[in-house]
Order: sequence, then C-alpha cells, then structure tokens
Amino acid sequence: MTNVNSERHVFSFEGGDQLTTIGATFLVSYLYHQHIDSAHNNWAKIKTQNSRISTISRTENYHRKWLNHIGNMSEANLNRNTLGLDAPVVKEMAQAILQYLSK
Repeated sequence: MTNVNSERHVFSFEGGDQLTTIGATFLVSYLYHQHIDSAHNNWAKIKTQNSRISTISRTENYHRKWLNHIGNMSEANLNRNTLGLDAPVVKEMAQAILQYLSK
C-alpha cells in the first residue's frame, strides 16, 4: 500500500521538477557514461532508464546548471541513490562532466 501522505520532493531551482523525475545521481551517471567513460554503466541498473533518458534528452539546456547544483547538494541526500555511488564520487563525476562541457 502506498503512503498517501508522501509528497514528491521537487528541487527548488529552474527545471527542478524535471531533475526530480530523472534523479540527480542518475543524471550524473548517465552523462558521465556519455561524455567521460563509456564503460561506466551504473545508470543502467535502473528499470525506468528509458523514460529518464528521454527527459535528459529534452532538458539539455539545464544540464550545466543542474550539475552545478548537484555539486552543492547534501551528501546525505545524494547517498540515498540506488546506483551504488557515494556522494563524493557523484560530485567528482559532476565536476568532470562540467569541465568536459566547458571545452
């Protein structure tokens, strides 16, 4: 039975509703796979990957802003991901992607 009182946490910055749909760690993992290391496949563990990737494709204009926000996110919250990635690693990956996108 679902908890009727649970509300979806929506990030409070521009495009935050869409990042909530994707998941911050999923975004980092997928973009890292795309731009930095094609052998990185943690994102592929998620059953809803196709719909998340579709949202990622539609929201490319937000990626840099989101990656900057992710760098400042609470490590406790980032550690709640189901991809097996620790928050410091997620933040390092986000930074690497930002550096790549700035070239």
